[in-house]
Amino acid sequence: MSTPSEAQEPTEAAAASEVPETPEVPEAGSEAVAEAPRKRGRKPGSTARKTRTVELTLTVTGTMDGEWQAELTQSGSRLLQGISIPAAAVSRAAAELHEDISKAIESVLDAAREQHQARLAELEAELSKVKEKLANLQDN
Repeated sequence: MSTPSEAQEPTEAAAASEVPETPEVPEAGSEAVAEAPRKRGRKPGSTARKTRTVELTLTVTGTMDGEWQAELTQSGSRLLQGISIPAAAVSRAAAELHEDISKAIESVLDAAREQHQARLAELEAELSKVKEKLANLQDN
C-alpha cells in the first residue's frame, strides 16, 4: 500500500526540474519561412472600401451687366472655358444646389437688376427729352 506522501503529485523539486517546451522558431533563411502562405487582400483593420472620387471644379463668373460664364476643370486641366450661361439658369442651378448658395447669388442678381432698372429709368428720361425736342422740330 502506498503512503499518503507517495500518492501525492510530484514534488516541487520534480516540477521545477521539468522545463516547459518552447516552440521552434524557424531561422530567417530556412525553407519553413519560405513555405509560409502569404495572406492576400486588405490589411486587418478597417472593413470600409475606399471609394474613388472624381474632382470637378465648376467656376461660374458674372458681371453686373448680367453676363455669366462657366469654366469646368478636372485635376487642374481645363475641360470647358467661356461657356455663356443665362442669369436665370444660374439662379435655378443655385436654388437646386443649396439655400445658402441661392441666397448669395440672388443678392448679386438683385444688385444687377437694380442697376439695370436705374439705367432704364435714365434712358427713358433721356428718350422722353429727345421725343419732346423732335416734336418741337416737327411743329415748325
